[in-house]
Amino acid sequence: MKLNKLVLVVFAVMIIGSMILAACAPAATPETPAEPAAPEATEAPAEPAPEPTAPAGPVTFYGYSTTDIPTLDPQLGEDVVSINYIENLFVNLTNYDLDTAEVVPEAATSWEVSDDGMTYTFHLRTDIPWVKHNPVTGETIQEVDADGNPRFVTAYDFEYGIKRACDPGTGSYYSSIIAPNIVGCEDVLYYEDPEAIPAELVDAIGVTAVDDATLVIELPFAAAYFLSMTPMWTITATPQWAIEEHGADWIEAGNIVTNGRYVLQEWVHGVRRIVVRNPLMPADMQGGGNIEQFITNVVPDATTGYALWLNNEVETSGIPDAELENHLVEFADETVQIPDLAVFYIAFRMTKPPFDNVHVRRAFSAAFDRATFVEQVRQGQGLPMKHFAPPGIFGAPPIDEVGVGYDPEFAKAELEAAGYPNCEGFPQVSLLGYSGQSTLNWIEFAQANWAENLGCSPDLITIEQQSFSELLATTKLPDEEAPNMWTLGWGPDYADENNWVADVLSCQTALRMKRECNEIDDLLDQARTEPDPEKRIALYAQIEDMFFGTEGEFPFMPIFLRIAYVAEHSWLTRTPALFGGQQWYTWSIDQEAQLAARGE
Repeated sequence: MKLNKLVLVVFAVMIIGSMILAACAPAATPETPAEPAAPEATEAPAEPAPEPTAPAGPVTFYGYSTTDIPTLDPQLGEDVVSINYIENLFVNLTNYDLDTAEVVPEAATSWEVSDDGMTYTFHLRTDIPWVKHNPVTGETIQEVDADGNPRFVTAYDFEYGIKRACDPGTGSYYSSIIAPNIVGCEDVLYYEDPEAIPAELVDAIGVTAVDDATLVIELPFAAAYFLSMTPMWTITATPQWAIEEHGADWIEAGNIVTNGRYVLQEWVHGVRRIVVRNPLMPADMQGGGNIEQFITNVVPDATTGYALWLNNEVETSGIPDAELENHLVEFADETVQIPDLAVFYIAFRMTKPPFDNVHVRRAFSAAFDRATFVEQVRQGQGLPMKHFAPPGIFGAPPIDEVGVGYDPEFAKAELEAAGYPNCEGFPQVSLLGYSGQSTLNWIEFAQANWAENLGCSPDLITIEQQSFSELLATTKLPDEEAPNMWTLGWGPDYADENNWVADVLSCQTALRMKRECNEIDDLLDQARTEPDPEKRIALYAQIEDMFFGTEGEFPFMPIFLRIAYVAEHSWLTRTPALFGGQQWYTWSIDQEAQLAARGE
């Protein structure tokens, strides 16, 4: 089995608590010694010229997905599918180094931080063009303004994008995540009348384009983690003129204006999408990979996708639970294990009975046997989690020190305290999960645990499965239409506990669980602004305990940290990203080997 570089990074993180690991370079291949010159010989008959071979065509990554792209709008992206595409269609202010997880330049070449840590000045390159791709002709051209001047990415485009993220009318989930960290952003985002926000409030947002190449961002406090947020898609530059011209349709093929390493060639919703290389990207920003186009077809389930992988029709695939044991034997050399720091959970709608009762939430969480689940259902692909933030995230408690975890006796006592001894009188509830057999196995395991440890018959749990994008939409619905419970997961945007307990669970976020503000939120604010690292660590341990300890609020039940096996053909070379979207522009394919396997 291949050991992915990401595995090395993450396990170093878990062991030494650092996000930096020097990558091992492959040993140099010695040059083949020159053969001695052959003696002169009489002229031999000329060999017939070889038949000309047809051009191989562009280097292509073939992939599959079980869902459509929810959005390509940087300010609206909130899911891994959208964020992966946005990462490759747009440049961000900064980026993450794939080997060290350090913040490195992207649109910004350098930056300075004021002595008080509350003002960041970014110096931007001015040679990144805004482009539009014509799906019919296949031509990519640079955008021009009303006077015919070519458009390049400027600090003003970043100012527009960030202020757009602060606008409640944009409807961005991540607005509530960035807003506390930018002066004036919360004042606009939470203004009492979103339809009549005073212009002076918008002008007061602490983001200023001094000139084309200089962007200043002002913070309301010295957030030690702010630089690690700057690779985020939510605060990237967006094309104001294209958005104003096309409205919500500005992201469609033929309309979308982008500035990244790839452009959108095709997007047939729910069927197929294709991105191709942007030929106008500056040479030093191309990324080093050789893949010229990504073709992704939507399939009904992961089993279908895995069958495509077995037939060499796609480059990577998840491995269905039923196939994993045989796969690890047969394809050991084409399997990688990727710990991506994503933590999965079952969430509760806290305002919808019976999960408006904290004792019910505690009971359902404590009745779930995480260790057995990881061992049997996940087949070892993870670590049990009883609090939220995983190892390697600054401020995360040690994995076994905070949280209740699996405790059947505690679970029974809590359900009895809720008024449902041995589940007597418990109402019918709904559980919404991702589509696919893997998630169904997860849900059925939960049903069996709740039956065994709480006495709640599986018949009491109505199960529904939806695609990821549909699930996200359904969990935003009002109580009467929303499920009681749903499966979901969170992967890190930056390496700080604030990105977990605050960005996901603060009452100020667009919270699907609908928890109300209380003293935990005061501690979240205190931890966010505390300059002393040791005090921040102590505060976060206290916060995690207030969420997931014996007296915890339990807006959801944390279950496992994913360390997944992935089927990956040997002709693909890539390093998965720990944070943000996958950097496809760094990936490479040995096309000769790929085409041979495909019979082309």
